[in-house]
Amino acid sequence: MSNDAVEAPSRIEPLFFEEQVPRVLADLVGEIQQEVTTLGRDLHPDSADELADLVRMMNCYYSNLIEGHDTRPRDIERALANQELDPERRPLALEARAHVLVQRAIDRAFLEGRLPSATSIAFVKWVHKSFYEEMPAEFRFVRHPDDSTRPIVPGQFRSAAEDDVQVGRHLPPSSDRVPDFMAHFERRFGAAENWASARVIAIASAHHRLNYIHPFIDGNGRVSRLMSHAMALRAGIGGGGLWSISRGLARGLRDRGEYKRMMDHADSPRQGDRDGRGNLSEKALQDFCEWMLSVMLDQVRFAKAAFRFETLNDRYRRLLLDLGHDDRAAKLVAAVLRFGQVERGDAHVVLKTSERTARNTMSKLVQEGFLKSSTPKGAVRVGFPLDYRERLFPNLFADAPIEAPEPPGVSFGG
Repeated sequence: MSNDAVEAPSRIEPLFFEEQVPRVLADLVGEIQQEVTTLGRDLHPDSADELADLVRMMNCYYSNLIEGHDTRPRDIERALANQELDPERRPLALEARAHVLVQRAIDRAFLEGRLPSATSIAFVKWVHKSFYEEMPAEFRFVRHPDDSTRPIVPGQFRSAAEDDVQVGRHLPPSSDRVPDFMAHFERRFGAAENWASARVIAIASAHHRLNYIHPFIDGNGRVSRLMSHAMALRAGIGGGGLWSISRGLARGLRDRGEYKRMMDHADSPRQGDRDGRGNLSEKALQDFCEWMLSVMLDQVRFAKAAFRFETLNDRYRRLLLDLGHDDRAAKLVAAVLRFGQVERGDAHVVLKTSERTARNTMSKLVQEGFLKSSTPKGAVRVGFPLDYRERLFPNLFADAPIEAPEPPGVSFGG
């Protein structure tokens, strides 16, 4: 490939399947859209909101794990609460906190109807800027092979020759060409928002192409995963924040190395006249999109199984009984799960017992974190204490079993 071709923004083509969407991708889009419509449907919105905050923590846990940063969920929770942290674990915890805060801002913007196009230059820069402004000092510079360091400027694209990078076998565009590549990226993916199926497929293709451009000196992977989350919201498949793209990318469908292999596969150059019309392989892009859409479908199905009211309520009841609570505690939590919140003065009506007994039951549940309230006398809503997360949500952060459908069978190429 000539140097002109290497530095032309069209180098990242193809971005879509403009002549005809492959049937396998269209079918996956339809399945995702259908599954999302019933995700969390039997949960009260207030209970679903509490779960969504737990999923944000899970999303950042897996996003950082992809980068080789293994952060304990308990430390993430402490960082979010601005509590004291072990000095050795503090940087990773604050990094995770930054991720959660940015995702919260994205989710809030979507709910308020002001989330912009997630593939716009302004949004991509905002994500990076917001993320790195919250980062601890330990992660705000890059170290070069000669042991020199360069500060990471939040929200700033690569711009100088010393910012040119090589990622594995991939050589991204020169730093001075990044603005032109990103302008092409913004224009082409902005057009995809006019078609429902294209919006979903674009989540996968934009994810790869942004990393291919590698616009920032660091943080591209995490920015791309937050961009994918925002794209899912705008495409109507966000599911109320109850499923995580990063969990699927980190775990894969069969093994944890799939994400890296499939990203590398999608870098492949065009293989002859029948492999599309762009510089990159259309077949490899289809393989990657099929894999990532299958991962997304797998995660939506997992979330449906994990957050179904009846199974969640049963796990909660068994946990409380094992901890020495009685049936009244389980009944009260079930009512809060179903109705979103319960006024403290109504607890005795729910439990059909004396006010004193109801008050004691509620106080103990609040003290242990199973119920929570914004004020000492306010209504209570459900809590999901991290100490018991594997009992309540098996396989959320680790490899415990859960009754969930098998991952989709995928026929992607090598």
